[in-house]
This record gives sequence, structure tokens and C-alpha cells, in this order.
Amino acid sequence: MHAYRSQTCAELNATNVGDKIRLSGWVHRVRDHGGVLFIDLRDHYGITQLICDTDSNAFAQVEKVRAEWCIRIDGDVKARSPELVNTKISTGEIEVFIREIEVLGKVNGELPLQVFGDQEYPEETRLRYRYLDLRREKMQRNMLLRSDVVSSIRKRMWDQSFKEFQTPIITASSPEGARDFLVPSRQHPGKFYALPQAPQQFKQLLMVSGFDKYFQIAPCFRDEDPRADRSPTDFYQLDLEMSFVEQQDVFDTIQPVLTGIFEEFGGGKPVDQEWPQISYKDAALWYGSDKPDLRNPIKMQVVSQHFAGSGFAIFAKLLEQEGTQIRAIPAPTGGSRKFCDRMNAFAQKEGLPGMGYIFWRDQGEGMEAAGPLAKNIGPERTEAIRVQLGLGVGDAAFFLGGKPKAFEAVAGRARNVIGEELGLTEADRFAFAWIVDFPIYEKDEVSGKIDFEHNPFSMPQGGMEALNGDPLDVLGFQYDLACNGYELVSGAIRNHRPEIMFKAFEIAGYGKDEVEKRFGGMVNAFQYGAPPHGGCAAGIDRIVMLLAEESNIREVILFPMNQRAEDVMMNAPSDPMPDQLMELGLRVIPQT
Repeated sequence: MHAYRSQTCAELNATNVGDKIRLSGWVHRVRDHGGVLFIDLRDHYGITQLICDTDSNAFAQVEKVRAEWCIRIDGDVKARSPELVNTKISTGEIEVFIREIEVLGKVNGELPLQVFGDQEYPEETRLRYRYLDLRREKMQRNMLLRSDVVSSIRKRMWDQSFKEFQTPIITASSPEGARDFLVPSRQHPGKFYALPQAPQQFKQLLMVSGFDKYFQIAPCFRDEDPRADRSPTDFYQLDLEMSFVEQQDVFDTIQPVLTGIFEEFGGGKPVDQEWPQISYKDAALWYGSDKPDLRNPIKMQVVSQHFAGSGFAIFAKLLEQEGTQIRAIPAPTGGSRKFCDRMNAFAQKEGLPGMGYIFWRDQGEGMEAAGPLAKNIGPERTEAIRVQLGLGVGDAAFFLGGKPKAFEAVAGRARNVIGEELGLTEADRFAFAWIVDFPIYEKDEVSGKIDFEHNPFSMPQGGMEALNGDPLDVLGFQYDLACNGYELVSGAIRNHRPEIMFKAFEIAGYGKDEVEKRFGGMVNAFQYGAPPHGGCAAGIDRIVMLLAEESNIREVILFPMNQRAEDVMMNAPSDPMPDQLMELGLRVIPQT
């Protein structure tokens, strides 16, 4: 017999009754029924119930075992009585009578967290003892889901004739929207490598090298502030690139891959088959976000004309300023003062003075508009707003004003809260939308400097001619894919023409010498017959997070950092040893 097991803890059933078997695993739970001990033995595959009484020579040893001890047992498979069959586990028809036991690994001291049960523990405790946390059923399930998703993605990409290539982990620093992690070079004192924020330049160089379709499950490294849906250090993405393609070709390639993944692992939830293409401008207007949750049917609208010159002085004066507008958030079924006051309190928590509102109620002989705004602007304007928004009795509308950039994000969050609280958002559905026509440039409100809004390697729509006009009007062949309020995919048709690239970077303040210094490898390559190409990258962690129905990305990452970008289990980041610094020619200057 094998040294540790003849079967796993999920394999035994009624056909094994009478067999002599060997199992190894962890003690999930111990129950003492007065001279009869029951142990749930757990391994990666499942649970088997063990039983031991005073008839067994191993009883004295079995009495000593505790939760999470790792043990090996030899025993006899017995049938459970019909009334004791446990249909919740695959081995529920049998139990194993212990004849012999060997302790493979003890638990020394108290367990910092219990594996059995569903107790909640502080995140710091869970991350410090992640190896115990990962033994828990939910975490095992999440990590297996992640593995299966990655395996399925690979198969789907291979089926579309994509080839998988690996790009470097140590490379040069490159501005791609976040801070780099720098790596000092021992062989070149004073110089630094960088961990790649993404395989951006390398995958484009693969296209120049003549490889038509590339993908990889790529590690990416970005020194970013953590969020619930973002790791502060590293993450993985499905990275792909194709030659001789237009924007729609990329969409047509990635859509069946993601549709298939969500249908395969989404627990039977409906997956939208039609993925609308929404301009960045419209997404900001309608949803207050470039990653809208389309399960929520609410669309915001501009209603400035109804407040211009009105009796509501705050909005009327605001509209006299250039670049301002008033937007309405319709709230079907939200027409009560209680709900309106609750949303007003939400706006105040978001740092605003509040949100104006109007709600419509039945007054017996007809409909009445209520709320401070209705009184200030009068019945004619109020009715015009109601008609424009398509609202009626029992409905409400909320209003925000100013320069859109200043209030759009809050309006978007308010839209989400309204949809959830009023039951308008469909919980059990995966709703996708392509966000397209991103502006390439943005202007800093304080300095007036023009810089890249999105990916600096994107081809501007209209090419060189577009770059000769107002930079803020230039749109790129850039696109994101949103699903249920999260950004899952980002990509672009690339700028493969050196003269257009130099001009694009010049507008953002990067001279030709600077571009050649930072992107010399790619710029040089483009001098030698670069094909038109484009691609995208899909976030593996966020995909699995959605499929696992988790709201925190750390729940689907094996060994994540905490919210301060610390690995409390491995004690990282840590102080370097003096000889390490000396070898690298570095000195740490304490910050005060």
C-alpha cells in the first residue's frame, strides 16, 4: 500500500464497504460522543468521516488529535445506517473505522484562525496566516475557480490560433499610467531596471517581428494605491495582440472568449450576448463612469435648459458660468420624501452640500410635484422635466450641477445607490459594454499642461491630421470593456507610425530625444516595416472576482498584499542588509 493513501477523502462510497484503506489529510473537526470519537478528515478533494472506539488499538492516540493536525490512518470502510447517511458530501454513505494512526504534523499552540466553520476574522490575521486561511472551503473553491478559468482561457485562445509567448519580467522603465517598481542593477551601478507595468512594448515588438497572433497570461507590476478591486503591487491579465486588424476585429476576438468563460463559470447567470458600444462622452453623461453597470437601467440626462433663468438661484447662477450644466438622475419608484432625504444625506457624505430633488405624488385630482426645487422653478418647468425624463406618479429625480468633471463621479455613485436601493439593478446577470472613443489628451486644470489621458501608444482617430487641431478634441482608437460596474478589458489600435508617434508625444511635452530615449527599442523597430496592429488585456483577477461573487480582489489572489501594500506573512517590504546595499552601490536616506 502507498505510504500515505490508497484513496483521497472524496473517493470512498458504498462500493468500498469492507475494504481496508489508507487516508491522509487534516483533522477538520473532532466530536467526542463518550467513548466514541468521530473525526472529519479533510484533504484537497473532500471529507471522509472517521470513527474510533475503545475496540481500536489506536483509540488512545486518536484521543490526542486536535483540529488541523495532519494525520495518516489505516482503517476499514463501513456502511452508515440509512438514517445517518450524509447527502451533503460524496462520502456520506460510509465511514472508516480507524485501526492505526500516524501523526504527520501537529499544531503547536492555539490556532490563530479556525478552518472549520464560517467565522469572520480580521484581514490582517487572515493574511498573516494565509496558509491556514487557504485551507478554508471558500478559499479552496475560489483558487480552484481561478485555475480553471485560466485553463479555459488558454484553450479558447489556442482554438483561435493564438500562440502563447512569454515576455521579459526585468525591463526598462516606461510611462504607462502608474508608478514603476524599480530594480537596481548590480552589474551597472547607479542604473535601474523596472518590472513591467504590462507587456505593452514587447507585444507590439512581437507584431513587428512577424508573429500574427500573440497572447499570454501576463504578470503586471504597478505601484498603485490599493482598492477593493485592485492589487497595489501585481496582477495578472490575459494579454493579446494581433496584426492587420481594426478595432472591431479585436472586439470580435475577445467577446467569444469572455462570453464562454462567464457562461462556463458564472453559475448559470444570464450573460448578455449583445455588447453595446458607448462613447466615453456618452458613458460619462449617462452613467457618470467609464465602467458603467448596465444592469441598472437609469440614464442621467442634461436638464440645464429647465433651470436657466429659473427661480432656483443656485442653479440659475451656476449656469451663467462657462462649461457648467445641470444633470438629472431619474429615480423610478423613488417618489417619497423619506427616500429623497436619504439620498440627500448620501450626497452630503460624498462631500456635496446635498442634491436637489423633485418627486411626484398623487393628490386625488391629479399629480403634484413636491420638493424644494419644484416650488422654486414652478409647475411649468417641473412638468417639462418630468416629461423629458419619462417619469410619473411615485417617481423622483435628483439634480447635480457644476462643471461635469467635478460632479460626474458622485453622480455615478448616486445612480448606483438609487438603482440598488430601489431594486432596479438586476443582480443575477452579467452585462457588458464597450466604452470607445476615449480622448487621447487631458488638460490639467491648474497648470494648463496637456498630457495623455489614456494609453500613449494608441493611434489617434484621423492620424496626423487630427493632431494638427485642438488636442482636447483628438479621440483615440482606445477602448475598455465594462462588466457590472468593473473595468475588465482595456486596449487600443496601436500607433505604429513613427512620425505620428513623435507628434503625439510632442503635444504631451515629450521631445523627440525623450521619446527615443524612453522607447528607443520600439521606435527603432517601427522604422523597419511595422504592420498595423492592436490588442487588449483582460484582468484575470477581476474576472475571477466577479465569477466568485466576491467584492474584494484579495479573496481570489493566493498571497495578496494588505491595503498598505505589505506582505505581513513574509514581512515584505523589509530592510535590506548592509552588504546588499554595498554590493549595489546604494544608500538609504531616511525620510523625515
